[in-house]
Amino acid sequence: MPVLSIIACEMLEDELVYVLSKDQNAVRLITVENRQCFRFVRKLKSENCQTRLFPPDRISFFAKQMNRPVSMKIPNFLLEFPLFGKIYGNMKEKNRETITVVVNILELGLHADCDILKSEIYRNMKEMADFSDGILIFYGNCGRPLRGLGAEFKDIKCPLYFLEDEKGEIVDDCISVALGGNDNYAEVMQSGNGTGMIYLTPMWASGWTEMKKESLGTSDVDKHFLKNPLYKNIVKISNEISRGEEFDKNVSNFARIFDMSIVEREGSMEIARKSYLNARNEICKKVTN
Repeated sequence: MPVLSIIACEMLEDELVYVLSKDQNAVRLITVENRQCFRFVRKLKSENCQTRLFPPDRISFFAKQMNRPVSMKIPNFLLEFPLFGKIYGNMKEKNRETITVVVNILELGLHADCDILKSEIYRNMKEMADFSDGILIFYGNCGRPLRGLGAEFKDIKCPLYFLEDEKGEIVDDCISVALGGNDNYAEVMQSGNGTGMIYLTPMWASGWTEMKKESLGTSDVDKHFLKNPLYKNIVKISNEISRGEEFDKNVSNFARIFDMSIVEREGSMEIARKSYLNARNEICKKVTN
């Protein structure tokens, strides 16, 4: 049974919940237990998607245990009998159709330093490569620390997959993911005609104060920066997981604090969906062939 590991930005948990809950194939889902995983787990449950939590130092053991070859469970001599042979065949077929997905949500504060973000992603890649058939890096470029990651870290003997647009380019950041790609992002920016715009997804709208605290006041969340009169509009990007009163309230409060107007924009899950399915399907082909 193939194992796909996902190293994900906390800001992209809505997109990750969406693709996992919509996967029509059999998925055994494991989540690395850490401080930032619990909201993600709650959202999974709200979408009727269950996961098992394990601490980081136990993930490798349980992932390998869950993926023991099916032949170990039925003695070879029993396979000579038609009934057991049929059972074995059914189990083997089911094994081919099932995938284990291991999700590791990393903390927001890593964005404060691109070098730290890169080294932390790399450290987790090394640990997860031990039991993975492929690793999906659920991040945008985020200041470009991930550009060339696969080529730079060739010592990891595990295929790497990324959030890519229709041109095969890694998306710029989480806003590009939410808008459906780099070209859509550029189009929205150009529509401002030189007016500064702040982009709020449901996660950004609810977590910008936390991000400010953890990122030590970097420019994207600094109040003095946001109060610059050049910034006049909020681009409110809805998605298919977080809608309703809480998102509306968070965006309205942000607009009031920084005296901005709100521009509505429908979000997209296509980048997340296609990138996940590509990684999933690729490793399934490699393992079952």
